[in-house]
Amino acid sequence: MNWFDCHRLDDYPSFSLAEFAEDEVPRYAILSHTHTWGHDGYEVTYKDITDGTGSGKAGYDKLHFCAVQAKTDGLGYCWIDTCCIDKTNAAELTESINSMFRWYQNAIKCYVFLTDVSASMSEDDRDSQTLQELIAPRCVEFFSQKRELLGDRKTLEKQIHQVANISIHALRGEPLSHFTIDERMLWAANRITKRPEDKFYSLLGIFDIHMEAIYGEGEHHAFRRLLRELERYSENHQLSELFRDQLLVSSARQPKTPLENPTWVVPFERNSRFTGREPELARLEEMLFSKHRTAKLAITGLGGVGKTQLVIELLCRVADKQKHCSVIWISVVNMESLHQSYLDATRQLGISGFKDNKADIKRLVQDHLSKESTGRWLLVFDNANDIDMWIAKAGPGLQQLGQGSHPLIDYLPKSKQGAVIFTTRDRKIAVKLAQQDVVDVPEMGEDAASQLLGKCLVNTELAKSGKETGALLLQLTYLPLAIVQAAAYINENAILLTDHLSLLVEQEEEVIDLLSEEFEDDGRYRDIMNPVATTWLISFDQIRRRDRLAADYLSFMACVEPKDIPQSLLLPGASRKKEVDAIGTLTAYSFVNRRPADECLDLHRLVHLATRNWLRKEELLAQLTEKTIMRLEQVFPDDNHENRSVDLMWRYGMCLYKDGRWNEAEEPINQVFDMEKRVLGAEHPDTLTSLANLASTYRNQGRWKEAEELEIQVMETNARVLGAEHSDTLTSMANLASTYRNQGRWKEAEELEVQVMETSARVLGAKHPSTLASMANLASTYRNQGRWKEAGELEVQVMETRKRVLGAKHPDTLTSMNNLPFTWKAQGRDPEAIGLMIECTRFRERVLGATHPHFISSSKILADWELNEALVK
Repeated sequence: MNWFDCHRLDDYPSFSLAEFAEDEVPRYAILSHTHTWGHDGYEVTYKDITDGTGSGKAGYDKLHFCAVQAKTDGLGYCWIDTCCIDKTNAAELTESINSMFRWYQNAIKCYVFLTDVSASMSEDDRDSQTLQELIAPRCVEFFSQKRELLGDRKTLEKQIHQVANISIHALRGEPLSHFTIDERMLWAANRITKRPEDKFYSLLGIFDIHMEAIYGEGEHHAFRRLLRELERYSENHQLSELFRDQLLVSSARQPKTPLENPTWVVPFERNSRFTGREPELARLEEMLFSKHRTAKLAITGLGGVGKTQLVIELLCRVADKQKHCSVIWISVVNMESLHQSYLDATRQLGISGFKDNKADIKRLVQDHLSKESTGRWLLVFDNANDIDMWIAKAGPGLQQLGQGSHPLIDYLPKSKQGAVIFTTRDRKIAVKLAQQDVVDVPEMGEDAASQLLGKCLVNTELAKSGKETGALLLQLTYLPLAIVQAAAYINENAILLTDHLSLLVEQEEEVIDLLSEEFEDDGRYRDIMNPVATTWLISFDQIRRRDRLAADYLSFMACVEPKDIPQSLLLPGASRKKEVDAIGTLTAYSFVNRRPADECLDLHRLVHLATRNWLRKEELLAQLTEKTIMRLEQVFPDDNHENRSVDLMWRYGMCLYKDGRWNEAEEPINQVFDMEKRVLGAEHPDTLTSLANLASTYRNQGRWKEAEELEIQVMETNARVLGAEHSDTLTSMANLASTYRNQGRWKEAEELEVQVMETSARVLGAKHPSTLASMANLASTYRNQGRWKEAGELEVQVMETRKRVLGAKHPDTLTSMNNLPFTWKAQGRDPEAIGLMIECTRFRERVLGATHPHFISSSKILADWELNEALVK
């Protein structure tokens, strides 16, 4: 391999060639420039360099640019294909072509010198660079003809993707083995090269195969030889049957246009990260083309669950198996996207008359696809969420359609060879458009969600921790959009899964900020919002416009806990049918799940957060919260005299409890528990809370046996109803551990506390206040057993973390600073104990005041310790 020696620079240096052994390759730059190998009259050749000629050629300026830029970047050598390869030597030429990808890959920097670009990359520069020059190097920088830096591969990836048709994931360094043969072939499909064979020779490094360069064989023969090498590769490495099928499909295409597809009007590439969904795909494939009429299918599910990605994968599989099937994609996100999609379809289908301003392009597409001579086709309407655009006789959506304001359903083509697919968030629309042929896309299973997370992370090792991954996916509700967004945030900030998990359990506003983070995803539309917290805004507005009572129900549920919401709490509608329709609307959007057994509703956790955020932005949250409280006071539990007093009874009992009047508090708390059990049921969260309060009164009276029985009941019920890792379950376990600890039952207390601590750390994060509280409880159990070393280690960890997370003056931090000195003193570390107690006492006086009981307690203890220290001396 030959390099320019660019150590010595003047205005126009005299270049020389240098040769190195494979294991002695120096740090070098490589030049990519707008050219194709052609006549020597323009480019500086290998012979020009060896003869010391060529300085008068037009291409000489590029050599000077590369040398100067390399010197600026601290590099002593350059490699440029036009003059570092002896193209008169067939063996060297073949070796160079086959090694090119590796040479670009090993370069420290690749300079893309765009001699025909003055300001920025454009559509006209589509074929300026070869694939390997854009994909292989670790660093690619783009320069204009004026030698001005335009940007690098990362900052310009959107433009590169648009003009070069290369997957953004490939540009970001995803292993090329993750992309199918057809995907990689299509990257070169529209490239124009001086020598036709170079279109396929440039793919050798992309597929990591070796093939002799035979200029003059023509594009078709070069393509066939490339296919044979790929087939041999697949046999040697026992690749999947799907991979072999793709080879056969590619090799069966017409020689003159080897990469030509039937009409394919789809704005997205195949998603290399697509995971799972095999049952849904199998059902959809079975439903397509199975009837002697136009098949109509609808795919429905919660926004962000992956409906669009499911359809893209379905289309790719159909295209793999039915190469003569045309695919047309119509985006119904908004009127602009609808019009542009139809316009693209008329162009790609070759339909005449679409340029006429008075032409109804929707009717042109309908008429074309309705002809049996058109052949097989799939027509996709993505995001068909506005019912007014489809079937309403009047409405804002229909009025915008133009051409007589016909509903879109009137423009559906009819052909025995065609199939129409709708994706929609609204199950009611799905049924209206496709009748019984509706496929629901459920939440992802844990295994598939874990695989998706692994595919999205830069550091795939992070996803190999089963506990951390499971905890994070649980918080993200296994929603694909939330998983992709979380992975993007983790990648961009180079954090661990536990760090992201800890952010998801912060205050509501902070969680909303996290879920509102914008992120890039080339599998979604550019003109709509990606973040989880904003992806349902359009749905909220549609619900409010279509069904006011449903919007009121959603607003009400956003102001209460999202689980176990009795339907009886919801506002009464004008009729029972209106109430059923309203709940049906929320169910159709997958925002709520019905629980017929107890007539309760569960609102999706992330939808609950997003709705609250929506109400907050509309400045309605405070007003609606007040209305919700009034509604609860009106109906909870019901309107008879006995139950009207429940709220007052609960307040009275808790006041007595806070005052430490345990015996008096027991009776009102018991009454509240009995009424809630009768009205709400024994397993309702409010009932269990009252039961836990009652157990606490027993515990504070020293009635350990009674407290223990109730706490075990609460813990087991929470674990069964809410799950072993729910915060209420962990709280009940901590309460039971406290009862054991107060009885001196250290082993039982320790077992529970260790379980609570480990689960909290996994689910909530190591820095979460609940995790730190559980660590402090375990330290107390160790301390009471005289296990000073173990207690001290935990207490130091809790104190330091609270200082870092909450601040040195936070009450919880001060509690830790107050506890640790006792452990140190028991270990004989008196000076450290007294020093920390002094610090704690000063902070308590400054934060709490000189009359606060905690300050007075710390001051007394410190005075006693200092007195004893003085007496000893």
